[in-house]
Amino acid sequence: MKKYIITGIALAFSLTSCLKDLDQDPSIDPDSINESSVQNNLDYAKQTLAKVYASLALTGQKGPSDSPDIQGLDEGTTQFSRLLFYHQELPTDEAVVAWSDPGVPDFHNMNWTSSNGITEAMYYRLAQTVSFANAFIVNNQNSSFEEMKKYGVAEARFVRAYAYYYLMDLFGDTAITTDVKEKLTEKEKATRKQVFEFIEKELKEIEADLKEPRTNEYGRVDKAAAWALLSRLYLNAKVYTGTERYADCLTYAEKAINSGYSLAPKYSQLFLADNDTNGAEKENIFTINFDGLRSQTWAGTTFLIHAAIGGSMKKEDFGVNGGWAGIRATAGLVDKFAGSGTPPTSWTDKRAMFYTDGQEYEINDITKFVQGYAITKFKNVTSAGKAGKDPSGNYADTDLALIRLAEVYLNAAEAALATGDSAKALQYVNLLRTRAGAPTLTSITMDNILDERARELYWEGFRRTDLIRHGKFTTASYLWPFKGGVKDGRAVEDFRNLYPIPQNIVLNSEGVIKQNKGY
Repeated sequence: MKKYIITGIALAFSLTSCLKDLDQDPSIDPDSINESSVQNNLDYAKQTLAKVYASLALTGQKGPSDSPDIQGLDEGTTQFSRLLFYHQELPTDEAVVAWSDPGVPDFHNMNWTSSNGITEAMYYRLAQTVSFANAFIVNNQNSSFEEMKKYGVAEARFVRAYAYYYLMDLFGDTAITTDVKEKLTEKEKATRKQVFEFIEKELKEIEADLKEPRTNEYGRVDKAAAWALLSRLYLNAKVYTGTERYADCLTYAEKAINSGYSLAPKYSQLFLADNDTNGAEKENIFTINFDGLRSQTWAGTTFLIHAAIGGSMKKEDFGVNGGWAGIRATAGLVDKFAGSGTPPTSWTDKRAMFYTDGQEYEINDITKFVQGYAITKFKNVTSAGKAGKDPSGNYADTDLALIRLAEVYLNAAEAALATGDSAKALQYVNLLRTRAGAPTLTSITMDNILDERARELYWEGFRRTDLIRHGKFTTASYLWPFKGGVKDGRAVEDFRNLYPIPQNIVLNSEGVIKQNKGY
């Protein structure tokens, strides 16, 4: 799907009502095209499926700007993975950002409200992905092509389940709809537990219709993606439903582990411009795909690369034309790695990808990029050191894994330990530590696994969820720099384990969707 150019099939939905299809111009209305062509034209059908996937990668109909899907914010801010970084990384021990754009400081300060535009954009983005998937499913259930009727519909159902996972994780209760609707009704209203059950049912139902692991086109999901997402779902089941499901987590994690995917030889390969061909593709189970010429956005890995460059860092080392001097690590993340020096400036663990030259270990002023170690994890260069395709240096080719095998190893490790198998937990954790060049562990605790998840998965969109699962996100039991907007950290109210439902959603749902407690 990385190479598809999405043109002429613009899906326009009202995001204040979440799911309403407004655009009736036959030249771009997806239903007009689908009814007349898609069921009998495989190229059209593949392009509409590409649009479902692309809803997680892109921000509008023209490219990086000028025709946004979501109004009211800078267009680049509205892309899914950039929004995920704001919601899952900035309120944690893994990241801060120097910028003072409206709504951005609310995340490290942990004082967001229902009028935060970035949180509103995340809800709309996820709702739009659901809408795109629903439109595809409805119009391809009777396709003339098995590739779409069976596999394509199953893949769209997976992407829809993935979007619902984050609606549930970030916002709790929501509405479940499986077709394109103009107005929500009471029957679509769902508790967080019911959303969990819907996702679980969807992923199990599509298992038979997805392609076998590693047999699909690059960028399209397969059975292993469903198993991996089920393992993530079950890992967090106590938070979502009140009931632990560790045994189920381990079952599905090991199905994915034994499916034919394998760890990339080098950790750094996972975050380079050729990670679709350099061996990382054998580890990456579900990715957002970027092309510096054909899928341009000011978000995605373009954001993760540019925003992490500042101070004395050389842009040429990252394959781009400059830095935005924004995001970097807190000492809380640095301290997860065993480093040499006081403060630490060298590490044997190859995952400790910190830039320290001219950077201060401690942060006293978040707005100063040189305070806090910079991160060099994501680059727009290939394994051979060649810059990405875009000659301007603006846009990155680096794909971003939303699910990769290393996460599944860690899911399995935590579930194994929770069910009494510490030997198995050690095995999975030590496989990752061995790749990283870190000493293997001889014993293991839940805190060890939580720390290992930070070392392996930092800046990949997991940290908030992990801290909540371990009871450390809002409480005083674990503090980090600027937690709650205080330099040394402080506890915040427990209701901040969920984000507020955007006020527009609450008002326009006419009582179907209620505001979360505390907001």
